[in-house]
Amino acid sequence: MTRYLNKDTQVCISLAARPSNFGTRFHNYLYDALDLDYLYKAFTTTDLAAAIGGVKALGFRGCAISMPFKEAVIPLVDELDSSAAAINSVNTLVSTDGYLKAYNTDYIAIAKLLQAYRVPTDKVFALRGSGGMAKAVAFALKNAGFKQGFIVATNEKTGKQLADQSGYQYQPDMHGIKADMLINATPVGMSGGKAADSMAFTEAAVSQAEVIFDVVALPAITPLISYAKTQGKTVITGAEVFAIQAVEQFVLYTGIRPEQALFEKAAAYARG
Repeated sequence: MTRYLNKDTQVCISLAARPSNFGTRFHNYLYDALDLDYLYKAFTTTDLAAAIGGVKALGFRGCAISMPFKEAVIPLVDELDSSAAAINSVNTLVSTDGYLKAYNTDYIAIAKLLQAYRVPTDKVFALRGSGGMAKAVAFALKNAGFKQGFIVATNEKTGKQLADQSGYQYQPDMHGIKADMLINATPVGMSGGKAADSMAFTEAAVSQAEVIFDVVALPAITPLISYAKTQGKTVITGAEVFAIQAVEQFVLYTGIRPEQALFEKAAAYARG
């Protein structure tokens, strides 16, 4: 069925330093399939406060929040859902008559993937990063029952804070760490960045590990994931994270949960 934009069309957007087409394709595919009067568009901004003010003032229904805005947006919202308050990081805003409530669906996605891949909780992990996404990963690991792990971050202040909050060890680098699972929650390997062609971990570290998890969603196959595949490792990709967290956002925006088959079609379309 053909949809036509009109004055009542609900608008949802995303804000990221380097926007991708994944969310735009994913959400609009579902809007079309379910004949919903919604529109989704990706943006970037150099003025976060003004952008969030626009979400409220213009009556947008929702806003996805990506790096590097996941923590900076917190003072600009009216309420934190428990999913965001628990880790002090936001990736989703829902506006109801200009009242902004913040959520974190990254945590939900990561928890589901750890369960789906049946990663044993007695494995030692090394998590690179200490920003908003790293927080979601660390607390998903903690609540899944992982006991031994390292927060590896060049930012000593935020790295130690995250390690203390989640109950893991902090190290500024990988020196001396032998990890069964390596997780990248930094922009290393992300398209369009200075480190787009780099890996977040050395080849030697990858060779020692069993599971490689890269939360970078663009490209779907990062240099780290590509190399891990050549070594026969179990890989979990950022594209998988993005798809699951996106459908949770979709539910928050629309109140509708698409059937699994439709979700898979939307995710495949978005990746294509």
